[in-house]
Amino acid sequence: MGSLVLMLVGLAILAAGYMVYSKYLARRVYKLNNAFVTPAHELKDGVDYVPTNKFILWGHHFTSVAGAAPIVGPAIAVIWGWGPAFLWVTLGTVFFAGMHDFGALWASTRNKGRSIGALSARYIGKRGANLFLVVIFLLLLMVIAAFAVVIKNLLISTPAAVIPTWGAIVVALLVGVAVYRLRWPLLPVTIVGVVALYALIVVGDRVPVVLPESILGMTPATFWIVVLFVYGAIASLLPVWVLLQPRDYINGVQLFVGLILLFGSVLLATLFSATPPEIVAPAINMDVPAGTPSMVPLLFVTIACGAISGFHGMVASGTSSKQLDKEEDARFVGYFGAVGEGLLSLGTILAVIGGIKSVAEWNEIYSSFGTGGVDAFVQGGATLMQNGIGLPASLSATVLATMAVLFAATTMDTGMRLLRFVVQEAGEAFKVTIGKIPATLIVVVVGLGLTFSQGLGGEGGLRIWPLFGTTNQLMASLTLSIIAIMLIRKGRNPLAALIPLVIVFVMSFWAALEQLGSFAEPGNTDWLLFILDVIIIVASVWVAVEAFIAMRKAKNAPPEHENEDAELAAIREDV
Repeated sequence: MGSLVLMLVGLAILAAGYMVYSKYLARRVYKLNNAFVTPAHELKDGVDYVPTNKFILWGHHFTSVAGAAPIVGPAIAVIWGWGPAFLWVTLGTVFFAGMHDFGALWASTRNKGRSIGALSARYIGKRGANLFLVVIFLLLLMVIAAFAVVIKNLLISTPAAVIPTWGAIVVALLVGVAVYRLRWPLLPVTIVGVVALYALIVVGDRVPVVLPESILGMTPATFWIVVLFVYGAIASLLPVWVLLQPRDYINGVQLFVGLILLFGSVLLATLFSATPPEIVAPAINMDVPAGTPSMVPLLFVTIACGAISGFHGMVASGTSSKQLDKEEDARFVGYFGAVGEGLLSLGTILAVIGGIKSVAEWNEIYSSFGTGGVDAFVQGGATLMQNGIGLPASLSATVLATMAVLFAATTMDTGMRLLRFVVQEAGEAFKVTIGKIPATLIVVVVGLGLTFSQGLGGEGGLRIWPLFGTTNQLMASLTLSIIAIMLIRKGRNPLAALIPLVIVFVMSFWAALEQLGSFAEPGNTDWLLFILDVIIIVASVWVAVEAFIAMRKAKNAPPEHENEDAELAAIREDV
């Protein structure tokens, strides 16, 4: 099978998911109703609760959940062959990620914009909610620490990405002023913003920025990490319309431009190039390198974003639900946001299996489990663009590296905002009020402490990252349990949530147990990861049991508000 055929099949599956399945969810499962007054209007404060154009909100939601994960996961998982990765990305996006992200946004919107952690207290119980907060805290901590390291590495290895990375912040600030203060039309502002961003990419390619060995007494690695945490803290405290929304929106648009270039390169190279992109990787790799774990269950936690991810539910309920203008916008923002992730993961698979020139080169890149990642994506994608549209390899690499950096940066500062919410919610659980600035300082101190715990180069940022895949997917299953309970209590068919819930929980729990054994290997025991994995496993089992009990109670109770108008009235009264 050639790259073009694989691309067309993947695009068709994702398009069918949005055009058909998401409409079924909107009409029959979630029953969206624009008569419902969203939290963005009910609780409007101009900082976190801001009614937002659905296209701008989609940009925020999509780029916040994207990060580098939909690139890293598939680029590693193809070591088992492109077939399983392709199927999990496409079918997982349609039936798992879309349903999960859409559902988390709907659930939070119907509960005053409360986070998944707060929803767990209402629908599962306070005991489960407190354990839920532990899992959420650890997951967000992994994200901000690891992504700081990922961005730092890219800024050092690809100095051409420095100018567009930081210049994008200025572009975003100007876009925010133009849209929200000057009230300029969105389309021309978008065009000018994207052109400016790509102009910065061209400038960056010609003027790479390499930091000196010592800057303000710090190495480049230390300097970039500190700057990223300072930036993330400031960005997480600003009103969402100032930076978060416009930056994420412009990044979302530039992603689609980047994907058009990537997919267009596959098409043009196949039709017109003397060297069309052939797939050199095996569909199913029967000869994986020594030490590679079994495909089942590890495939399902290695590819998280791009198939299903618990982090998405936290973004949907943490920031996106507070900006939803109309309830019917949830389908476009939530489900199509997941489709955007699927498109990026599909592009990644095409780049690392069709952009690599030979079997020998592919085998060299995938000589051990965990290799590949962003570097393989940039290398393979640059080759595709050079052969397809004639874009110079260095400029193609700058485009793709900048894309990865900008996504990781948006995820990092959104993660810091969400972690600040978690700290404040934890304070409320202990009857302590923690303000925004103190909560943000706690996040920065803990995050920097973890990142620098093994050296000033940021090695500690990846210290607990091996737990991300399983923790993230367990989080997704817990979010699906809340959605299922809500549907049962409303007397609606919960199978759309229950089937993904069972599959994701079984696979992620299985993977967590396998990891527990690897952390406890005699003579090579990693006690920190072992203890944290035990905590995550115990918390997940406890919450799962509580959720099962809550489902049984909901099933045996009469449906809540069988009349939709009565339900809307009750929710408004509660608000």
